[in-house]
Amino acid sequence: MSVPVVRHTQPWPDCYDPTPDRPVTLIARDLQTAEHLLPHTHPFGQLTHTRDGVIRVTAAGSSWIVPPSRAVWIAPGVVHAVTVLQPTRLRPVRILAGRTPFPGEDCRVLDVSNLLRELIHALEQLPPVETAQRATLLSELMLDELAASPALPMPVPLPRDKRLVTLCERLLDDPGTPLTLADWARQAGASERTLARLFERELGMSFGQWRQQVRLAHAAPLIARGMPLARVAEELGYASQSAFSQMFRKTFGCSPSAFFACR
Repeated sequence: MSVPVVRHTQPWPDCYDPTPDRPVTLIARDLQTAEHLLPHTHPFGQLTHTRDGVIRVTAAGSSWIVPPSRAVWIAPGVVHAVTVLQPTRLRPVRILAGRTPFPGEDCRVLDVSNLLRELIHALEQLPPVETAQRATLLSELMLDELAASPALPMPVPLPRDKRLVTLCERLLDDPGTPLTLADWARQAGASERTLARLFERELGMSFGQWRQQVRLAHAAPLIARGMPLARVAEELGYASQSAFSQMFRKTFGCSPSAFFACR
């Protein structure tokens, strides 16, 4: 009997929490676009991963766009929330606080290797009360693979000032919008200069730089699933594929095609 799949956002029973006998467990949720897991915390660490679809994870003042090729590590006790951007099969892996593979409370995005993906799938097939040798072996191998997983430094920082919160949330939901900072200023009832100062003070970058990070974060899952670059550029508000590729090359030092071929 495999882990049951639920289609709601309510808390899971405690029997699925990790224990010293079984330090790694997994739960399964199939969720639809625009569903939310509201801000919450766990006494254990969690690797937030989806088998299909794309989610946005918000934690520790940052936001990450997460396709199946990535996962977000959330340390024990860190408040986090999840927004479903595409219908998704969410498969969070829970890890006992005493066995976390990463020190400290920092969140990080991990590149999901083929082995890690298969280990998550195998863990899903185990009964929640399984204590046999197979569960132990899978847990130990997963912890070892996690510790060796490369991190991808692409967080999108989030503001605290209320004048920026709504603006940034709307850009995260629609990164291709053509609205300029002057347009946003008129909607927010503040001057363009005030908003520009707030971006520098709150996020340490200009409005244009922050919007570029948002667009890069959204571009990754689109390119990874095979969407043509011209369409990616169009969806993200770039005038042409060459303009998008030039921005990408300036950030990562190579073209989008070369970057994802390496991944």
